[in-house]
Amino acid sequence: MTITFYDYKMAPSPRRARILLAEKGILHQAVETDMMAAEQMGDEYRKINPDCTLPALKLEDGTVLTNVAGINAWAESTYPEPALMGTTSLEKAEIATWLSAAEQDLGQAIPNALRNTNSLMKDRALPGPVNYEQIPELAQRGLKMIDAFMDKLEKRLAGRDYVAAGQFSVADITIVCFLDFARVVGKKITDDFPNIKRWRRQLAERPSINL
Repeated sequence: MTITFYDYKMAPSPRRARILLAEKGILHQAVETDMMAAEQMGDEYRKINPDCTLPALKLEDGTVLTNVAGINAWAESTYPEPALMGTTSLEKAEIATWLSAAEQDLGQAIPNALRNTNSLMKDRALPGPVNYEQIPELAQRGLKMIDAFMDKLEKRLAGRDYVAAGQFSVADITIVCFLDFARVVGKKITDDFPNIKRWRRQLAERPSINL
């Protein structure tokens, strides 16, 4: 039985896992699940992931990992090289700190800005099996959170090639996926952020980033 990865090319969370699998060299079969057609809400996908979210990773023994955190933890433990979550205690702590910040400050802000104003997402303000009504005020807060994180990241990357622990890590993967996706709410890496632009150009040299 092969490893099966349930993907959607346009979404940032599946992309995070897709980059990780490529960097680790983990062979798998990819199954595209069309979120625009709400395939993740259908009965067939619910059998795979009742949370109705992407990505999901079905392992060779039939176990299904239903979010990026689980996929990261499994991949790092099963395929320790290259280490993408740090090797020493301090490296692990630094990477985890920036990963957490990215997930809180960008991973929440961008969907809030998108889902709470988009007419196509009426009653779908949050992903998953439960419908939630839109709150437009959260969209404005989300845009401010993105700006604040970019200012923080610009300072952090001064004199650094990577976000944390002096190495390419899940923190870089997460942040680049979220920042690229932020274009959907009108946020781009402008000339006001030279350190971020340099970092983004450098990451583009990695084949996994362009998958």
